[in-house]
Formats: sequence, structure tokens, C-alpha cells
Amino acid sequence: MDNAIARVTATESALEFIDQLHQQHGPIMFFQSGGCCDGSAPMCYPAGEFDVSETDVYLGNLGGAPFYIGLEQYGYWEHTQLIVDVVAGIGGMFSLDNGTGKRFLLRSRLFTDEECTALGQIDHNKGDRT
Repeated sequence: MDNAIARVTATESALEFIDQLHQQHGPIMFFQSGGCCDGSAPMCYPAGEFDVSETDVYLGNLGGAPFYIGLEQYGYWEHTQLIVDVVAGIGGMFSLDNGTGKRFLLRSRLFTDEECTALGQIDHNKGDRT
């Protein structure tokens, strides 16, 4: 089992911004919905202010902040590593990055066939929802 395969990761600048938001707001979390208002930007919330459902999929932690994705979106992105970055701009209306002059941006890369196989084995063997 290859623990180095991450379903979600972040750039160094995104990790620094996550740390800043954590210092300002306390524990935080991310949710990737893909809804019409959110687009493809991951939304950042204070921990506990967004209700994660039983069908939402936990992908991992970014700087100590858990990252979840809706099940339907996961179906589209399951063969892709999500890479959270930060750029200049206006964040989502309800996201903690709003009003900071920066916003989170989602980039991605397709997993290799070998990574997909390993992730499938990891997910199946552990019984994880990821």
C-alpha cells in the first residue's frame, strides 16, 4: 500500500493561507460541492459550521483542515488528484477566503493507471468511502 498517494493536496502558498485562516478563525474545513454558485472553488468554513452528510466523501487533510467532497462530485473526480492553490481574487460568498483579496482555486491531475489501481486496492481493503 502506497501512503504517498493523496487524493487531495495543496500548494505551499495554499498551505500558508490555510494557516493564516486557521490562526484567524480557529479550526477550519473544506467542502467541494461543484454547485452552480460555488463553481469549482473549494469552500472553506469554520469547523462545525458546515454539516457534512453521510454520503459526503472525506479526501484528506490540508494543513490540518479536513477536505470533503459531495458524493456526486466525487464520481466525476475519483480518478483525479485535487490540488488546492490560492490566487488573487474574491473568494466564494460564504467561504472564509472571501474579503481577503485571495481565493482558493482547484487544480487537478489525472492519476496514473498504477495510482488508480493502488487507490482502488487501498479503498477496497480498508473499507473506506474514499
